Amino acid sequence: MRAVITVIGTDRVGIIAGVSAILADANVNILDITQTTMQGLFTMIMLVDISKSNIDFEHLSSRLSAKGDELGLKIRVQHEDIFKSMHEI
Repeated sequence: MRAVITVIGTDRVGIIAGVSAILADANVNILDITQTTMQGLFTMIMLVDISKSNIDFEHLSSRLSAKGDELGLKIRVQHEDIFKSMHEI
């Protein structure tokens, strides 16, 4: 089972480390990652494998959201199929 994590906000030190630490603690594997900074705006999309996660999806979402609040970011996680459905033309 895979999920897509999106991160958007003002660039600052520790964003990738903060998100990655939560994923590692939850036993979530990062399959692919892309990130960029545009005029001080940080954006990142991660494709992750949640099949071996040691916490449920809602708890993972809550932890990521709390980290986003702490870092001044918007962090959202969605199941891959829902993400794809929402972004099809």
